[in-house]
Amino acid sequence: MQLSWLHSVQFGGSYIAQDRGYWTDLGLDVALTPGGPNAPVEPPVISNQALVGISAADYTAAAISQGAPFRIIGVAMQRNPFAIASLPENPVNAPVDLVGKRIGMAIANTPVLQALCTLNDVDIGEIEIVPTQYSAAPLLAGQVDCLLSWATDLPVAMEIQGVRSVTMLMADHGYALHSQTYIATEDSLTNRRAELVALMAGEVRGWQDYRADTDAAAALTVERFPDAGLDFETQKLQARKQLPLMFSDLTEQHGFAWFTDDAVAANVQMLALLGQTVTPDLWDRSILEAVYDS
Repeated sequence: MQLSWLHSVQFGGSYIAQDRGYWTDLGLDVALTPGGPNAPVEPPVISNQALVGISAADYTAAAISQGAPFRIIGVAMQRNPFAIASLPENPVNAPVDLVGKRIGMAIANTPVLQALCTLNDVDIGEIEIVPTQYSAAPLLAGQVDCLLSWATDLPVAMEIQGVRSVTMLMADHGYALHSQTYIATEDSLTNRRAELVALMAGEVRGWQDYRADTDAAAALTVERFPDAGLDFETQKLQARKQLPLMFSDLTEQHGFAWFTDDAVAANVQMLALLGQTVTPDLWDRSILEAVYDS
């Protein structure tokens, strides 16, 4: 399985599945390959070096437009993790509060901000975009008024430093894009279905255990990757912050990584706002249906 980023508790449920032998019990030997800025998810999946990759709907849509034969077979994050982080003395509580403010962000994420503005009738031209590194430092130094980040990292880093912040989750304001999605090729869905079902079954068990004890997931992550520079307290807080993003009334009813036709329709519309055209058949629920029917 090709992870989307460097090792951290972001993938804690997968580490648990591996550590507790859930995949071994199902006849699989699963390696978890880290991603990173120079390790895109898609190529290993296309070349069959990875059976499954962890991606996001917009990255998958971009790959599809280039002819990649992907399907999304599960959705780990039920709510998108993108957030606007600000300080209590100058808070961004709603998208309209961005008007007249300086937002620190990567220029590559401008379509994300534009989509949020479109969804909430805010003129992006009234927001000053300041290119910044992915760090809380520009906000703490007063160089910007807010930051575009994941809710599980820069706000967590500030809290660990003892800095109070305000986190506006974009998912609360219409930004419905699926994140931390599981992708596989059409060929694998046809010819390696039993392996996909077993892999996702072990993954489900791992994330159920994660939900039951996030501190244990953080401890395992730090223990397994001693050279990754991971701070235990940061990992513990990140693990807890992920819970409401990954578990919901929907997962309570249907199970981890589930998605509905309504959610797919919302993602198709969301991707259109981002300038990407996809059809609902990009999502394939048959693997999860087999997992939960077994």
